[in-house]
Order: sequence, then C-alpha cells, then structure tokens
Amino acid sequence: MPTPAAFRSRLTAREPLYGAWSVIPSPLSVRLLAAAELDYVVIDLQHGGATEHDLPAMTDAIRLAGAAPVGRVRHAHPADIGRALDLGCEGVIVPNVDSAAQARDVAAAVRYPPAGRRSAGGVLAAGDPFCLVMVESAEAVASLDDTLTVDGVDGIYVGPRDLSFALGCELDPDDPVLGPAFQRIWAACAAAGKPVGVHASDGATARRYREAGCTLLTVTADASAIVRDTAAQAGQARA
Repeated sequence: MPTPAAFRSRLTAREPLYGAWSVIPSPLSVRLLAAAELDYVVIDLQHGGATEHDLPAMTDAIRLAGAAPVGRVRHAHPADIGRALDLGCEGVIVPNVDSAAQARDVAAAVRYPPAGRRSAGGVLAAGDPFCLVMVESAEAVASLDDTLTVDGVDGIYVGPRDLSFALGCELDPDDPVLGPAFQRIWAACAAAGKPVGVHASDGATARRYREAGCTLLTVTADASAIVRDTAAQAGQARA
C-alpha cells in the first residue's frame, strides 16, 4: 500500500499521476475507482454527495485499494480544510482562491504551527498533507505568479468549467480565450517548478493536458462514467 509520503513526493517531483473524481458518497464506488490502477481519488465535498460523516470510510476504502484519498473541500475556510484532513484525506484541493493572500491563508490552514495555524488532534490525519489551490477565475490567473511563491502551496489545480464561465468562453482547450489562459497557467507552474493538475472529461483530453505539462490528471468522474457506459451499452443493445 502506498504511503502518504510516497504520494506527496511523487506529486512534488511532478511525476504524472492519474486519478478519478467522486461525487457518489459510497466506499464501494470509490474503492472500485481506486482499484482501476489509479494514483488518487478525489472526494468532491463541494459539489458531490459526500459529507464529513462519509470521509473515514471512503478514505479508508481508497487507501486500501492502493490510491491516495484527496478532498476537494467546500470552501477556502480553515474549518473545511482541517476537517477533511482530520478525517483521512492525504491532501486537499481548495476552491475559491483568487489571490496570493487567500492562498497564504489556505496554506496556513493545512500546516501545523509554527509554519501554519492548523489545530492538532485529528486521529486519521496524515503527517504531512499537501495543499493544491484551484485556479478557476480571471483574478486567480492574474495573480498566479504571486500565488506560486506562497510557502505551503504545493501546486495548482485547474477547474476548466468554472474558468470558462469566468472568462465568458467555451469549455474547449482550443477556445481562443481559454486556450491562452491554459498556456499561461502551464507556463507559470513550469517556471515555478510546481505541479499543475486539471480536470479532464476523458482520457484523450487528459493525455493532451499531460503532453502540455500537467502532472495531476483526473481522467474520469464516477457519475459521468456510469452514464457514458450505460448509454453506450444500451445503444449497442438497441442497434
């Protein structure tokens, strides 16, 4: 079974890591995802069905299947961040971070004193959790260089859909607005020597992002995988 330290070292070394996104609050479903030879599974606490009550069982199931459990927290608030880490997540992806000042507060919520302000006591807490802040707004893109210098920000995670909404453009890597924004993010992370992750709708899109320099690659989500496969099988049956 991989250790939290091993996953963290692979992440910060910018080794390609492949994962899935979970919105279904079930230890069974996340274990199936993790068992598909993935490196991590993200439990979506912001938009998915899981709550803090579900985390111990879900994080254990992911870890037992050989992957790292990660929490996408609800908000960039110390309480949300601390609870996800206390209840078994090896790291967090934090939304709604639009500035370096916000990123500094987020990093402090992940780390214990004297480096941060996190309270000790979580019985399922990993010893050295990682912190990824999301870039999903025009403000976040504009302040990215400063955000990447914040001590304790281990990397960036891009939310393409919210970023496309914020920029008023199509959710398409070739969009004349979104494409250059992506390139700006990839280049800034490469220059800073920090990993960048991205949510992809499928494996082909994830491979394209990997070739552009992304190293944390979410290749599927449980709900969309169920819908896609069910529709495909039903379509073949009806043909």
